[in-house]
Amino acid sequence: MSSSNEATVSGPPHAHHWDPVTAYHGSKLGMWLFLATEILLFGVLFTAFAIFRYLYMEEFHHASQYLDWKMGAINTAVLIFSSFTAVLGVDAAQHGDNKKTFRWLCVTVACGFIFLIVKYLEYSHKAHIGLFPFIECNDHAQFCWDSVEFKNEFKMYFGLYYCMTMLHALHVIIGMGILTWALLKAKKNRYSTDYYTPVEMGALYWHLVDLIWIYLFPLLYLVD
Repeated sequence: MSSSNEATVSGPPHAHHWDPVTAYHGSKLGMWLFLATEILLFGVLFTAFAIFRYLYMEEFHHASQYLDWKMGAINTAVLIFSSFTAVLGVDAAQHGDNKKTFRWLCVTVACGFIFLIVKYLEYSHKAHIGLFPFIECNDHAQFCWDSVEFKNEFKMYFGLYYCMTMLHALHVIIGMGILTWALLKAKKNRYSTDYYTPVEMGALYWHLVDLIWIYLFPLLYLVD
């Protein structure tokens, strides 16, 4: 009588899954490292603007007169308020209150829309008067680059202005997308006192977006 031995097949070991606490701290560290790269990105633009402004102070002063500081102030107030509502959203998520989390994040995203609308109105006005760099004069434009005394310096100023503000607006849109993803999870009652990582990470990114604008507003609109 023959007997067969059972073969034991050993597969690859299961992947180690982080516990919630370790996952939270890992996500937070990763987010802070990512935010550091974002600060470096805008830091280069801030430095470039500061250098050229020092070299062409009078020309940059004249160019800044074409910016509407009131619209910039409105957007500053909107983003500061949105940071406050984002904090309230994080606090609600930490207490497991998904309904409040959903409401506060909706308000935060709505503030993002308001910011973009105000920025669109500002850009529209500049487009209407022809205040864009690297374009030729036309009969419909109220502003003509060829009639400007400091033509190249004006183009340099507004080139930096559009680069920084459009890049920032892109970050606002990305932040709105992240917070929308987070609030949809709140709508499904996913958050509890043990799990609120998406809300906090989204709020951290949003705070960076607000902080960058707090630097952009005085640099572009108020500093003469």
